Order: sequence, then structure tokens, then C-alpha cells
Amino acid sequence: MESVVVRPPVSVSSGRASRWVLFRAVLLIVLLILCAACRREAPAPQPAPAATPPAPAAVSATELKDVVETTSNYVIGISYPPAAAKYPGLAAELRRYADDARAELVQAASERRPDAPAPYDLSLSFSMVMDSPALVAVAADGSSYTGGAHGAPLLERFVWLPQENRRLLASDLVPGKQGWNAISGYVREQLHTALSQRIDADDLDAAERAEVIKSAGQMIDEGTEADAAHFAQFEPVVGVGGKLSALRFVFAPYQVGPYSDGTQTVDVPASVLLPFLAPEYRGLFAGG
Repeated sequence: MESVVVRPPVSVSSGRASRWVLFRAVLLIVLLILCAACRREAPAPQPAPAATPPAPAAVSATELKDVVETTSNYVIGISYPPAAAKYPGLAAELRRYADDARAELVQAASERRPDAPAPYDLSLSFSMVMDSPALVAVAADGSSYTGGAHGAPLLERFVWLPQENRRLLASDLVPGKQGWNAISGYVREQLHTALSQRIDADDLDAAERAEVIKSAGQMIDEGTEADAAHFAQFEPVVGVGGKLSALRFVFAPYQVGPYSDGTQTVDVPASVLLPFLAPEYRGLFAGG
């Protein structure tokens, strides 16, 4: 008789549980391997680069370029001295003056009547008067014609302190009223003398001579009142050794005489100026 072996019944639920546990274990191992690989391949975080500072703005000297313009309404000619370009601040002042004069003429020309007899014109020339380490001077002379019998005079003097990079004004040189009283008196005497000499040369009769002396003399006195504003246009006069021997005050037409007298100048010697000059500028003058 054969023996019968009795095996315990197999539990289906416990087999599934074992397979699930094995699957989770395998899955966990795979995930761990993948994570380790990612950590090895991913580059290490780099610090953010420092912000690059902006490049400094380029500083360029004001360009001084001669101007020639010709249209049916206007003609413009402006010339600059090349030496002035060495001083950017001064060059900017010259350019600003010329640009303002040009803008005024162009504006006037835009309103010019078509039947006007001639185009408007602007003629302006800058010239070097002095160029030294201590002092630079530029003269601007010209005229602007926008109709009428003659053009309006353009006259300006630029005296520049290169070491301080600024313009030297008449009010800087002579800060007190007493100084302008002395300068005014000296200039008036010179202008009245020149007026008398011109009238004598014209050989006028007594009545006409008296009338001219009265009207022109009044213009002289009004245009040379003891105030820096009336002596704003001046240029240095260089003497022996490079020191200033005088200041030449420049007066545009109509300031101290009729248009026909043109631009007038008077040289005031250093000996007259020295007692009234600001201390910081006396060393520029002979005897200072």
C-alpha cells in the first residue's frame, strides 16, 4: 500500500505578498543607482559671475570745425583757430557762441520774405590773441545780416584760465567799484580825445562840430559807466617777459559811438589797473 504524503496547502495571498516585497526592493535599488548617477553627472553649481561695471563714458573734446553753408535764403561762414581745440572748455564756449549766432540767423532766414533783395548772411571768425600756460585769449569778430542798411556786429572776447579750466571775467579781475571808477575815467579820456581828433580831421564847421561832440560824447559816457558790464570785452596785451602790460577793452559799434566809427579799443596800462586788481591775478601783470 502506497504511502500518501500530505503537503500543507499553498497560500496564494502570501505568494503575491512575497513577490511585491521583492519588486519594491528591486525598484528601490534601481532608484538609488539612478540618483547616484545623476549626482555624478550633474555639474556642481557655480557662483554667479560678478556684475561687470559699466565702461566709463568716453570724454571727447568739442570739435571745432569750420562751417560753410550756402542756401537760397542764407550764407554762413564760421572759422576757428586750430589751437583753441587744445582747451575743451574754451572750445565749448566758442562753439556755443557760434551755434547761437547761427541759430538766430537761420531762424530769421526762415521768416525772410521771398522778395527780399539779398540772402541773409553770417560771417564769424575766431582768432587766437594769446596762448600761454597761464592765460589764453580768443577774439570773435563778425557780423550777422538779416536785412536793413547793414549787418549787426558780432563781437566777443574769451579770456581763459587753462589751469582752472574756466573763463576769466572782468568782474573777477576788478572786484570793487573804486577800480571801475578809475578804469572808466581813463577810458573816457582816451575816447573823447580820439573823438576830437576824428572831428578835426573831418573839418566840420563850428555848429556841426559841436553837435557831433555832444551826441558822440554822450554815447561815450553812457557806454563807459563805471560797471564791469560795460567793460566785459577785453583782451590781454603782452609786454616784456610775457607779463601783461595792459588790458585792451573792446567796444562794439553803437556802444561808444555811431556805427560808422566801427569797433573802438582802449589800452589801459598795468600801472592803472594794479591797485584795483584782485590779488590772485596781480602776478599776471608787469609790476605785479
